[in-house]
Amino acid sequence: MALPFLKGLKRKCDQVVVVDLGSKVTKAVQMSRKGEVVALERFGLVEVPGENLAAYAEVLAEHLKHVVGSMDAKCKQLCIAIGVNDSLLRHAEMPVVPVHDMRTMLRYSSKNYLQQDLSDCVFDCHILPFRPGAAVDGKKAGSKCRVLVGAAKRNLVEELEAGASQAGLSPVSVTPNFIGPANAFELAYPEPFEKESVALVELGHKNTTITIMYEGELALTRMVNYGSERLTQGIAETMGISEEEAEGAKLMMPPDVESCLSALLMPLGRELRASIDFFDHQHDRAVSKAFFSGGSARSTRIIEHLQVEMMIECHQWDPLSRLQMNLPPHQLGEVETVGPQLAVAIGAGLAALD
Repeated sequence: MALPFLKGLKRKCDQVVVVDLGSKVTKAVQMSRKGEVVALERFGLVEVPGENLAAYAEVLAEHLKHVVGSMDAKCKQLCIAIGVNDSLLRHAEMPVVPVHDMRTMLRYSSKNYLQQDLSDCVFDCHILPFRPGAAVDGKKAGSKCRVLVGAAKRNLVEELEAGASQAGLSPVSVTPNFIGPANAFELAYPEPFEKESVALVELGHKNTTITIMYEGELALTRMVNYGSERLTQGIAETMGISEEEAEGAKLMMPPDVESCLSALLMPLGRELRASIDFFDHQHDRAVSKAFFSGGSARSTRIIEHLQVEMMIECHQWDPLSRLQMNLPPHQLGEVETVGPQLAVAIGAGLAALD
């Protein structure tokens, strides 16, 4: 699923550097495609120097130089994945016209299709497949189509493009991070992606996102205002320790920390369950499993506690499982540990290499 905002600049490439701009840690990968084989060439995780990193091209340029330099990336083609606070992803019904025309229509008449004035945004569209027997807006199939619309502020995209260029990189796409886990999951687990209804949960630092896939289609996306930062703060307050100590305890999970974990995770688990219930009601189709990625997904105990609240099978999943590993020797031993954190970057890279 390709949904890059810089579609006009996008050109076919067989190698790309992807930067997932997180609120605490920037995750980056260098990927390549040769035929059907997709390879991971490099990866890197770099702490973000401050808030609003993407708001200033000069600050972003220095950060991008640091990120690319830290993993010794040789490729100049760049894809940037931006978070839910900087992008919008919606379903819409639109006339059956080329995607270029859809973007123009949204630019001048966004309120007609999205019930919101987004005249200061740039758009891209992904046309969803027609489902037999389905009608769109009460009309016969063929008069309208179902579309997944992505939007981002025009000035933000311009700052990202300028920052990349100042860093000596060639921007090929800007992608909403909702798209990343869906793309990466499709490659890693094609059978459940195509045949089941599953929830993809990305445990981020500031917030958590849930994406529900229905037989290969992105059917629902939602952001929950609860991330690993709140969990760390809760452990620190409950245990009377520093946040640095709580961060380590969250992954090591000593008994005294685990005893308070259920209460701390209950609000997140209930919000995720509410999203699943909404989908079940709208589609009359039950979500069978949830798959977790993100930094906190490295802890199986966190996933097990969320499973109690969500009342469905919950699993960590591996976005690297079908990638060829062309990593330098010193990274081969580390990649399995950080794999759950790379789902967004890998999925955005797959869209750029499409």
